[in-house]
Amino acid sequence: MITMCLCNTLIPLAFRDLLSKGVWDVLTEISHFFKDICSNKLNVDHIERLETNIVETIFKLEMIFPPSFFDSMEHLPVHLPFELKFGGPV
Repeated sequence: MITMCLCNTLIPLAFRDLLSKGVWDVLTEISHFFKDICSNKLNVDHIERLETNIVETIFKLEMIFPPSFFDSMEHLPVHLPFELKFGGPV
């Protein structure tokens, strides 16, 4: 758990000066999404907001990276808020 939190915090900081603002923003959004998913306490409104935001973030990734970058694994975060809503934090 500590490693995941450090990665979610340090990745945006490490790449801030190396990437263009658009790419950095999308990586930061993905990082915040996984940080929020790994949280101990969530409410239903926050999970529903995560559901809508991850779709927009994946769309932004599709605008930046070529189609060969995407396979089924890049689609899985779309389903994580739904699973979290019914399964609860793990």
